[in-house]
Amino acid sequence: MPADPNTKPERIDTPIVRQKLSDQVFERLWDMVQSGELAPGDAMPSERALMERFNVGRPAVREALQSMANKGLISITHGERSRVNKLTAGIAFDQMDDIAKLLLSTEPSNLEHLKQLRKILEAGTTQLAAERCTPDDISVLRALIEDQRSKLGQDKAFIEADIAFHVAIAKISGNPLIQAVTQAMLSWLFEYYKPLLLWTGRENTTLLEHDRMVDFLETHDVSGAMKMMGDHLSRSDPLYKVT
Repeated sequence: MPADPNTKPERIDTPIVRQKLSDQVFERLWDMVQSGELAPGDAMPSERALMERFNVGRPAVREALQSMANKGLISITHGERSRVNKLTAGIAFDQMDDIAKLLLSTEPSNLEHLKQLRKILEAGTTQLAAERCTPDDISVLRALIEDQRSKLGQDKAFIEADIAFHVAIAKISGNPLIQAVTQAMLSWLFEYYKPLLLWTGRENTTLLEHDRMVDFLETHDVSGAMKMMGDHLSRSDPLYKVT
């Protein structure tokens, strides 16, 4: 039987959720940033000005500002007015940091997935870097290798220098998203770095491979650089594992 055109459709009501005042203030501030009313580098209005503008108390304003800071949207400095940050890919990935680390710790197989992702990403990154690197880029990379060499025997400092080297290659790609993803990915992997004490000479091997990689980049040898990076990452895979 056809539906009666005069019959009104059944309405499904959803509960109305009462928002916290601080959440409402946050949304207003978010709109001000999105609209450009508050631009990167601008000082945020004073707490009193925001209280008067939104007709709320100081606790709601302070909680909203703290939420803005937690999301990397503003910087809060004691004794000074908060300022709006320039949004970057790095800020976006920082917001994922705790969740990504939790994902890795609760599901160990994700570490292998992350190492696979690293190989895919850094292969493409190395290709771009080999095509685009300049003499200045090569100088930066060689200086980073020397800095890493100075940290031989210092596991934490050595791997931090290793990360800096790989992030520098990502920077040469000219793509800030690649650089931000690489930085985040390597910082997550760092949590699982386990030196193999019986593998003598591993640090010197790393330095030799870095040197060779820069040689390939300097001569814009794309295939040589990509193969070197692939071999380098395959060799270092066992250093990252769940205990």
